[in-house]
Amino acid sequence: MSNDRLMRIHSPEFQAMAERVRRVTELTSRLNVLPFEDEAGKAELFEQILGKPLSTRVTIYPPFYTDNGLHLDLAERVFINQNCTFLDYAGIRLGERVMVGPKATFITVGHPVDPEKRREWLSGAPIDIAENVWIGAGTTILPGVSIGRDAVVAAGAVVADDVPPASLVTGSKATVHRRW
Repeated sequence: MSNDRLMRIHSPEFQAMAERVRRVTELTSRLNVLPFEDEAGKAELFEQILGKPLSTRVTIYPPFYTDNGLHLDLAERVFINQNCTFLDYAGIRLGERVMVGPKATFITVGHPVDPEKRREWLSGAPIDIAENVWIGAGTTILPGVSIGRDAVVAAGAVVADDVPPASLVTGSKATVHRRW
């Protein structure tokens, strides 16, 4: 995929990312202890986390977690339920009317499979969720995945491959592909 990223750990780019993660972790920890009715406090913290004001037509129920926030693109009428995590360094886009169930996790970064490269490099690719998609509770979306318009991802699914529009995907069974 042309949007894949590879970053050397211990590089200046990695150090800048780590500093942003520390800052956003502090901000989300403050967000997640605010009284639910403190709309002004939540709005102020979301603006710092996302780098821009959160649209009044987007609903996010804390607790909410992200590692960067600046690469999280939320269209109008997005709904994000409680306890969701967005590791968005490589970019996450949620299209209009996307609904995200509780405890869903979106991960755009990882490490190479090769054990020699695993501690030296960070890899990643963006996640793109089209309009009117429903992401079920406890779902995990992995780097580089695109999910087509009107699709439904069933609760507990682990999505490692693209999902066609207007389809239902299910499943979380792990499979051994190779050994080394």
